[in-house]
Amino acid sequence: MAKRLPPLNSLRAFECAARHLSYTLAAKELNVTPAAISHHIRQLEDHLGLALLERDGRSLVLTDAGKAALPGIREGFGRLMGAMDAIDRLGEGGILNVSVAPSFAAKWLLSRLDRFQSAHPEIDVHVAASMGLADFGQDSVDIAIRYGGGLYPGLAVEKLLPEAIVAVCSPSLLAISGAPINLRTLRYHTLLHDDSPDADASCPNWEMWLRAAGIADVDAARGPRFNQSSLVLEAAARGRGIALAKSALAAEDLASGRLVSLFQGSTPVEFAYYIVSTKPKLNLPKVSHFRDWLVAEAARDAKPASETSL
Repeated sequence: MAKRLPPLNSLRAFECAARHLSYTLAAKELNVTPAAISHHIRQLEDHLGLALLERDGRSLVLTDAGKAALPGIREGFGRLMGAMDAIDRLGEGGILNVSVAPSFAAKWLLSRLDRFQSAHPEIDVHVAASMGLADFGQDSVDIAIRYGGGLYPGLAVEKLLPEAIVAVCSPSLLAISGAPINLRTLRYHTLLHDDSPDADASCPNWEMWLRAAGIADVDAARGPRFNQSSLVLEAAARGRGIALAKSALAAEDLASGRLVSLFQGSTPVEFAYYIVSTKPKLNLPKVSHFRDWLVAEAARDAKPASETSL
């Protein structure tokens, strides 16, 4: 049968008192009273059936049993401290598995990752583009970015970015048109359709958008269709037609001039982009670093261009 170990507090009191050869100094280090130190050591001696420290005049001295026990106990505490340090370092670096919707990865995340890698070269980001919800128990996912209503039961959820719809096209399409594109001239242009499986009833398709604008002479059903928002944006940037774009995804192409916004204003939608993880994973430094970086990047987007440093 395994031998029962003595109380940890008794071992700690003995190691400290033996190191200082003083109950008073040991009590000061451990923030207890000398009487408490004496009590713990008596408890340890009762457990072992041997004296470990004894008085020699006004001084404490180790007995033979104390001399035999001290190196192993001291080494044991050193190993325990090493184990605690290893736990503290857990998750500081290594692989970070990020699950993200394909369009958000292509149009928002990937162009920014260099900034994260520069700040945290010890972390290797592995991006898995998927429309499916992350299974944090089975898929080794550390953190996810999802477009939706923010209802992810049992998970830690934080809103990252809102979304709104804007009509966009390429500057080349404007040049070919030779005249401004307005509501009256939409019927002369190809409409590009975003058929992403988002299930957001508040996100307007062309039929809803035209009805709200009071336009009745445009066939809202015609035109190419794409099942990813990034493909719609790319088609628009290549001059294939006019798209109703998600503004967060289109922001970089609008800033670079690959796309232009056609009409003033935008249509807010109910869905948004959310950071999703588990509370234990968010406690890992590599995950919390990435979460903090995502929030900072979203804040950059919210600033006017004049305030955003490149």
